Amino acid sequence: MMQTMRHRVQVYSISLIPEKAVGRVVEQFPRIVWGLCLLCLAGCSPQHGYEALLVLADIGAAHVPSRLKDITPPPVRRPVSYVVGGRSRSGDLYLPGEGQPLAGIVLVPGAVPHGKDDARLVAFAATLARARFAVLTPELRGFRELRIQPGDAREVADAFGYLASRPELAPEGRAGIAAFSYAVGPALLAAMEPDIRERVRFVVGVGGYYDLARTVAYFSTGYFRHEGRLHYLKPDEYGKMVFVKSCRPYLSDPRDRDILDAMVQLKLRDIGADIAPLASGLGEEGRAVYRLLTNSDPARTPQLMQALPPQVLADIAALTLRGKDMRGLKARLLLVHGENDNLIPFPESIALAANAAPGRARLFVIRRMLGHVDLTLPHLFSREFFGHELPDAWRMWRAVDALLAEREAGAER
Repeated sequence: MMQTMRHRVQVYSISLIPEKAVGRVVEQFPRIVWGLCLLCLAGCSPQHGYEALLVLADIGAAHVPSRLKDITPPPVRRPVSYVVGGRSRSGDLYLPGEGQPLAGIVLVPGAVPHGKDDARLVAFAATLARARFAVLTPELRGFRELRIQPGDAREVADAFGYLASRPELAPEGRAGIAAFSYAVGPALLAAMEPDIRERVRFVVGVGGYYDLARTVAYFSTGYFRHEGRLHYLKPDEYGKMVFVKSCRPYLSDPRDRDILDAMVQLKLRDIGADIAPLASGLGEEGRAVYRLLTNSDPARTPQLMQALPPQVLADIAALTLRGKDMRGLKARLLLVHGENDNLIPFPESIALAANAAPGRARLFVIRRMLGHVDLTLPHLFSREFFGHELPDAWRMWRAVDALLAEREAGAER
C-alpha cells in the first residue's frame, strides 16, 4: 500500500495496461485462481462480485470464447452520427444484446492507426456492452493519425453530451468516460468542460498522465521521479512516435515534416530501426524535435523542450492536467496504472489521484505485468504467486467491481 499525498486517496497496488492497452488485461486465469479470488473477495459487493470476475475474464479473453460470452447474447454495434453545438460528430454505439443499458460510457480510442476500429478497443467495448453499458466510441481523426491535440477534449465532451442526453442510453443520467494512456488527459479535460462537468458521474483512466511535460521528459530519457528518488525504466518508442506526429503540423518546413513522417513509418515497421541517418536532412525545427527525442540526460530536458516550436509548447500546456483546477472535477475517478508501464510512469496516476477533490479518487497501482498489456499468473502456489500475483488479481477485480457499481441507481454522487 502506497502513501497518499495531500489528502486521503484510496490506493491499491497491482500491474496493468497503459496505452496500446485496450485489450488483453488478463491472459488466462486457471480455474483454481478464480476459486481463490472468490474466497478472497467474498466480502466485497456480493451482488455483482461474480459478475466482476466474468467481466475480468472476458476482458482477458478478448475475441475468444469466455463464460460471459456463453451466457450473454452478442452486443449490437451500429454507427451513429450526432450534432452537438452545431458540430457534426460520429462514432460507434455498442448496446447489450438483450435488455436495456444500465448506464452509458464514452470509451475513448487511443492514439492508434485504427482508432475506434482497433480490434482491442472493439473487444473491450463489447465486454462493457455485455455488462449492460451503452458504449459510445467516438471517431477521433487525430488519434488515427497518432496525434494528441487540445481539440480532442471538446470532441470527447460532445460524445458524452450526446450519450448523456439519451435516457435510453444513460438511465437517470448514469454516464461516464473511460480512456487509456495519452487519451486520459483529454478525457479528464473533457469531464471538466462547463457544459458537461455536472453530469459526468465517473471517469476511468488507465495509465494516464498528470504532468505532460514531465511525461515527455520520461519518454525522452527513461528517467522519472517517485518519492523523491530518480528511477529509470527503458521507455517504449511508441510514445515518441505519438509525440512526433503531434508536433508535425507545427513545423513550417515541409521537408522537416516529411523526414519526421519517414522516421515514424520506419519505427512502426521496425521499432528497433535506426532513424539517425534520416536526421541529417532536418532543419532547425525538425532538429529541435529530434534532439529532444534522442536526449538521454534528464538535466538537459527543460532546455531542449524550450527549443520546440511555440505551438508545440502551447499544446503541451493546454493538454497537461498540472496547473488545472482538478478539484472542480465532479466525477469520481477510477485510476489504474502499471508499475512497469514504460509509456507513462505510474507516479503520474498517483499525482492525478492526489490532486482530485478529497474522497473522489480510487487508484489501483498494479505490480505485475507481462509485456505492455498482459497480466498473467503463471507461478501457481509459488511464493511469487501468493506475494504478488494473487493480490494483483484481487485488486484487478476491485477495479472492475468499482466500475460495475457505477451502473447502480444508488451510486454516490
